[in-house]
Amino acid sequence: MGKLRVVFMGTPEFACPTLQRLVERGDDVVAVVTQPDRPKGRGQKPVPPPVKELAERYGIPVFQPVKVRASEFVDQMRSLAPDLVVVVAFGQILPKPLLDIPRHGCINVHASLLPRYRGAAPLNWCIINGETETGVTTMLMDVGLDTGDMLVKISTPIDPEEDARSLHDRLSLLGADVLDETLELLAAGRLSPEKQDDSLSCYAPMLKKEDGRIDWNREPVAVKNLVRGMNPWPGAFTCLDGKLVKVFRVATGEGRGIPGTVLAADRNGIEVACSGGSVILLELQLEGKKRLPARDFLAGCRIGPGTLLGKGA
Repeated sequence: MGKLRVVFMGTPEFACPTLQRLVERGDDVVAVVTQPDRPKGRGQKPVPPPVKELAERYGIPVFQPVKVRASEFVDQMRSLAPDLVVVVAFGQILPKPLLDIPRHGCINVHASLLPRYRGAAPLNWCIINGETETGVTTMLMDVGLDTGDMLVKISTPIDPEEDARSLHDRLSLLGADVLDETLELLAAGRLSPEKQDDSLSCYAPMLKKEDGRIDWNREPVAVKNLVRGMNPWPGAFTCLDGKLVKVFRVATGEGRGIPGTVLAADRNGIEVACSGGSVILLELQLEGKKRLPARDFLAGCRIGPGTLLGKGA
């Protein structure tokens, strides 16, 4: 098999290592498809997606359709005559007319060990749910949501202290490796698609800010997992005197008390009771202030034993 004509579809930073790998492999990346530029920051100036910036550095033509279902866009893709479409965290569901264009199909690089964690935020939810292992799967796309036949999987352990930012960075690099292996097998004619067992699947929906609210009636490990899975966005949070407090890092403790009650507050952290134990807040941010270690946070915000967190906001 000679050089593949590839269309790459992806948007965020997570997709960049895989696009980089395609370029380094020497495959003919004839176009990159990404989401439109979005307003960002105080000035709401349109900012290009990371994938667009990378594509432009290599002089690859970039398409930014508002809707990939539009017949004009499908015709554009058909005119490119790709052998393969590679999709990584693109952000839109591809319609069947688009899926049918490349002769080798559309291969998705998905950040979970399918069939577990189908959906938009698999790496966050696997941490929140306390999983100890995850990975990346390449999949031959169909019209369903992450339901296509699996191609290659590579697994990796999740460290108990790892948060979503760290896991994101590791899986983005692992995704490039998994695609590399997939394309080598494709070239050798040795790809062996495997159907997913739907009974083993679970859904990992897009995160909402409200998902980060800490429920102090949960057990310490569950609170810690929520904080890990929500860092850096949308962030786990609680409330103090009606103000929102984001929580970025915690440790589990052995204190006992009414859930949400501060048990101790000193240079070692802010210990808060939950169901069956406690957590120690190590890094947090009061609404309108900087993100700080607990020691520095307490220097500007007086919290003592008996303070109740979680009411208001």
